Amino acid sequence: MGTQPKVVVFSTQSCSWCRTLKQYLKKHAIRFKDIDVSRDQAAAKDMIRRTGQQGVPVTLINNRAIVGFNKTEINKLLNIKGG
Repeated sequence: MGTQPKVVVFSTQSCSWCRTLKQYLKKHAIRFKDIDVSRDQAAAKDMIRRTGQQGVPVTLINNRAIVGFNKTEINKLLNIKGG
């Protein structure tokens, strides 16, 4: 299968879409780093700088930002079939 792309999820504890996204990645055995932007101001600023967005979730796949739970784009970048 080769090496998996680097995946980082910017999220908060209270965000239901963040939970959905993380469950989806776990279901497909995708390893990811979860960063809680409500607790990490530097990460929050980095996320806003990269995307112009303050909302979560934001997923970085090999430094390419996906805003929200965009399953189509996530599937394409991580080569997930079917979903």
